[in-house]
Amino acid sequence: MTRLGMLIDIDRCNGCYNCFLACRDEHYKNDYPPFSAAQPVSGQYWMQVREVERGSYPKPKLSYIPIPCMQCSEAPCIPASKNGAVYRSENGIVIIDPEKAKGQKDIVKACPYRVIFWNEEKRIGQKCTFCAHHLEKGEKEPRCVEACPTGALIFGDLDDPESDIAKISASRKTEALHPEYDTNPTVRYIDLPKRFVAGEVVLKDKQDECARGVRVVLEGEGLRLETATDAFGDFEFDGLARNASYRVAVEYDGYAPQQIDIFTQKDVNLKEIFLEPR
Repeated sequence: MTRLGMLIDIDRCNGCYNCFLACRDEHYKNDYPPFSAAQPVSGQYWMQVREVERGSYPKPKLSYIPIPCMQCSEAPCIPASKNGAVYRSENGIVIIDPEKAKGQKDIVKACPYRVIFWNEEKRIGQKCTFCAHHLEKGEKEPRCVEACPTGALIFGDLDDPESDIAKISASRKTEALHPEYDTNPTVRYIDLPKRFVAGEVVLKDKQDECARGVRVVLEGEGLRLETATDAFGDFEFDGLARNASYRVAVEYDGYAPQQIDIFTQKDVNLKEIFLEPR
């Protein structure tokens, strides 16, 4: 059996919107029965790109999260439909039949990710199909994957151990966008934005020099991370849990160590940490 899925590497996404544009170019004014009807001129985003701002000046971050249909293995839209209007194809893609689905607005309401859109003119719900009309003809990838210049979108057969997506999924930590929805999506992510802690170390008796190579350790929530300040005296820990308690320890030979307790209700900028000479 083939089980098609997509893996999205957030670190590789630079927010170019090529995936969004490729999807619009493919589906606007184009019908592909029995898989999809044409997108309207506005109001639908079968491949959204969500911008996530984190941190604060002078240490901000900006991440981009591409969001297609999650092609859920436990898709809520299927039982919400009548007469088989939404079904799962043999390769695992969830399809909304553009004829059978007419008038069934409950299909749109059933999606917790809000990636099914209502076409008022055609009276149907519409969403990403992984370009099923092309895959049926033997093509290997949806248009969004073809258009991605950085390789942030990886597509293929999840059940084929030799496929790129299966190999990467086995070697990297992947996660669902909203695991609390419990839909077992076949679209998964690498390095979704989480909390980060940043700061700058300053040697109090050498403030005109950058404190490079200072040892910084973060501990808490069963985690222990260690780094050293860069050429500017800066350090950072990313990928931390939300609403969690951690302790940051700063140590440097010849200087009194410091410990700082933090709570990640939001991203934490410790700003300047001054170390006193012993």
